Amino acid sequence: MRIGQGFDVHAFGEGQFVMLGGVRVPHTQGIVAHSDGDVVIHALCDAIFGALAVGDIGQHFPPSDERWRGADSSAFLRHAVKLMRNHGYALGNADITVICERPKVGPHALVMREHLAGVIDCSVDQISIKATTTEKLGFTGRGEGIAAQAAVLLVIS
Repeated sequence: MRIGQGFDVHAFGEGQFVMLGGVRVPHTQGIVAHSDGDVVIHALCDAIFGALAVGDIGQHFPPSDERWRGADSSAFLRHAVKLMRNHGYALGNADITVICERPKVGPHALVMREHLAGVIDCSVDQISIKATTTEKLGFTGRGEGIAAQAAVLLVIS
């Protein structure tokens, strides 16, 4: 078995939605990012890369590379899953926490889990998505941005 953890954060900016777990979630703001700024998928990718000891998302998809401008982060996850399989592993489970005051994550969590399970080709019950606030403290509490952390367990396939 191998364990990995990941973390990602993005500032809010202009827009009317945020991408979370591959799902377009309505919001009063958008995300400032080179790609689509999906903190859920970015944290999950970093957790997988960490478990495999193959670097981080910035090494695989550098923000200086224009190919990734506005990119769908699900492509990043497909790459992480391919590496995971090439190294002889499968996902045991993933536990993801979204940290923000808004938007509300709960109403979208199941659809996010289903999307991630589809990309990873695993069961929905292997993916957990939950949310927390910072009780109005810090940048997330002030509504300036959003963060996510992820932990994964990889098992020999």
